[in-house]
Amino acid sequence: MAKTNAARMLDRLHLPYQMLEYAVDPEDLAADSTAAKLGLPPQQVFKTLVARGERHGVCLAVVPGHAQLDLKALALLAGERKVDTVPLKEVQPLTGYIRGGVTALGTQKPYPVYVDASMVAFDQVAVSAGKRGLMLWLAPQDYLTATQGILGPLVRL
Repeated sequence: MAKTNAARMLDRLHLPYQMLEYAVDPEDLAADSTAAKLGLPPQQVFKTLVARGERHGVCLAVVPGHAQLDLKALALLAGERKVDTVPLKEVQPLTGYIRGGVTALGTQKPYPVYVDASMVAFDQVAVSAGKRGLMLWLAPQDYLTATQGILGPLVRL
């Protein structure tokens, strides 16, 4: 299995991780489907969404696979009046990753990363490795270190 930019970034930082592989269905890229393929609870598999604020521009929101991003909560955490997710056609030009493979690790440009606080409830979590069909399995604190992620409540309950 080839290393992705995200894995190479973790290697450079000397942070431990495992690569998890799963079968990709291009018709179903939902994080909860990925969790089921990996045999993990969806709240332990995190998806990365690309958003844009009025003041500070592009940011990344990392939320559990089963949850929906609360845009007002993201705006508050990011110091924005308002944020919206970016149109799908902008995701790859902004991040270098395609839908189903977006990760906060190794993006084309460094963006602020906001992570739902529920991540730290787990010893290990799964996040995209930057390619469909590959996930990284790592400690939440290592993920936060690598992404310089800011923790806060980001999902609708």
